Amino acid sequence: MSIHLRRRQQGDGKVSLYFEYYYGTSTSASGKPTQIRDYVYPGIFLNAQPKTKAEKDRNKELESLAKTIKAQMEVDLKKSQFGYKQAKGKGIQLLEYFNDQLNSRKESAGNFGNWRGALKHLTDYVTKHYYPALPLEAVDAGFMEGYKAYLTSTAKTTALNPLTSSSQNSYFAKLKACLKQAVKDDLLLRNPAEGVSLPRIVSTQRSYLTHEELQQLAKTECHYDVLKRAFLFSCLTGLRWSDIHKLLWKEVEVLGDGWRIVFRQKKTKGLQYLDISEQARSLLGEQRGADDRVFAGLSYSTSMNYALHQWMLRAGITKHITFHCARHTFATLQIYYGTDFFTLSKMLGHSELKTTMIYAQIIDSKRLEAANRIPLLPL
Repeated sequence: MSIHLRRRQQGDGKVSLYFEYYYGTSTSASGKPTQIRDYVYPGIFLNAQPKTKAEKDRNKELESLAKTIKAQMEVDLKKSQFGYKQAKGKGIQLLEYFNDQLNSRKESAGNFGNWRGALKHLTDYVTKHYYPALPLEAVDAGFMEGYKAYLTSTAKTTALNPLTSSSQNSYFAKLKACLKQAVKDDLLLRNPAEGVSLPRIVSTQRSYLTHEELQQLAKTECHYDVLKRAFLFSCLTGLRWSDIHKLLWKEVEVLGDGWRIVFRQKKTKGLQYLDISEQARSLLGEQRGADDRVFAGLSYSTSMNYALHQWMLRAGITKHITFHCARHTFATLQIYYGTDFFTLSKMLGHSELKTTMIYAQIIDSKRLEAANRIPLLPL
């Protein structure tokens, strides 16, 4: 058995590269010899008549890629001949498989949004530097390093701004998770992302609201009442968006003269018991069925994000505030008003105290500001 790289002239001025598996010959019942072949079309197309240097260079890149894929196919073939496991992912396209992984996360709105953003940038990279039908088996360490460089130096947001380091890290992690799943599904023999580190997250200042800003915000109208209630609830409880979004009425319990929420965190999967104030309870609204969502109508969308931004501006708040800043606001205000870090760590559902200690830097800066508020003395 052998593998050959073949060419076929297309009618649209392109040349299709494809692979031919030659299995040898067999003899039919009539005694006639028949050659046995199989074909794999990876979707690689050359310019049949390249004129510019860019077109010629592009042809060379694609031919080199096809040869790399052929070499990997031959390695897989040798392994199968000697009894090694052979991957089942031949011909499966990277972008199609990634999209399947995306669709499997539709029940998790926040996570789905992150995967959707990751797919956009992966598609941009694959289309620009390879070709849309790039097969899974063509992804190697070089591809991963190239994609990492693309995210950190070239990729832009919809507003044409560079990606934040956390977005770079998150999008790259999604591809690593996708390839890890491909190995589990026996589509790849090994994960080409192993050994390729994630883009480093650069620590940035965490935005939060002061108590005065929070008071002003509470008095200001928001286009979506459910968004206003959910955001203020997060400011008073520290709950993440993902946990607020999925919160059910059966998770809200009466505890003596107060209220408690018992839920499983979306991020860590850990069970958490969170006591909430009477004011926080009032933001939940009128109680409905046990399996009904508390904040029905709350969704992760462009319109909601825009409404949050406009709400801030109407309240006179010009700093960049996202929904997650409500959690930072809760943590900062708790420390500012005397809550110790150990207690706060439990309230935030952190598994390690060091995660909570990041807020110490914020409070230290606030103390410095407070120390400098006293007018200078005429010394």
